Amino acid sequence: MSRHARIPGLLLLLAVLLAGGTPSHAQDRGASGSSPSEACLAFKRGLSLGAPLAGIKAKLQAGKTLTVVALGSSSTTGFGTGSGGAFPDVMKRELLRLRPSARIELINSGRIMDNIPGNIARLDSDVLRYKPDLVVWQLGSNDAVWRGIADNAKEMLSDAIKRLKAANADVVLVDLQYAPLVLVASRHVRMEKIIADVAREQSVGHFPRFLLMKRASEAGVKGLVWWDGLHNSAEGHKCVGVALAQMIDAAAR
Repeated sequence: MSRHARIPGLLLLLAVLLAGGTPSHAQDRGASGSSPSEACLAFKRGLSLGAPLAGIKAKLQAGKTLTVVALGSSSTTGFGTGSGGAFPDVMKRELLRLRPSARIELINSGRIMDNIPGNIARLDSDVLRYKPDLVVWQLGSNDAVWRGIADNAKEMLSDAIKRLKAANADVVLVDLQYAPLVLVASRHVRMEKIIADVAREQSVGHFPRFLLMKRASEAGVKGLVWWDGLHNSAEGHKCVGVALAQMIDAAAR
């Protein structure tokens, strides 16, 4: 095995050590005895998507079925969480709790190890063909951690969002997870800036997953990251999904 082939494994080992090193870490409780997801949600105060969701507001007010496509990578698939544990599924359940009369069809178009160019290559087949009212696009982690960030990443992302908006879809970008393996390389800083800048320039929603998890982590909340030091745990998905649904609900009022 070459030196370069061993690098991902070494990074993974480092991340596991930084994360605590054992799967039991996912069972930690918050300082108040609450679950990690409940403790995490306390840190969404003052956070929002930063843009209204006028399209789904009109659809919900009219009582029509809302079609939501979740685009992304392994975070979107819920890798490691079990059936129904992915944040898009949690998001849907919370939206239905907040809006009991709503009708929501969720299509999960996550693909493990996908990056931004891979997401964009699938827009027609895995997103636009469903005629979505809302696209929740989780992005950037694989670019920052494994694949490298394309020189024209910002332009590619902007053009893709323009295509989604031209198809009358509201868009919410979900940024990186705050996790040891994400923090190993400094590329995450550039990726976070690209996502934030594009969301602002294109007037689309930006769900600050990184900041939410960072706040919680720095306050001592544990158990939001899986044993691999990269993926959200089931508790992390609960926090992200509930917070995302609440911000979507607020942006569509």
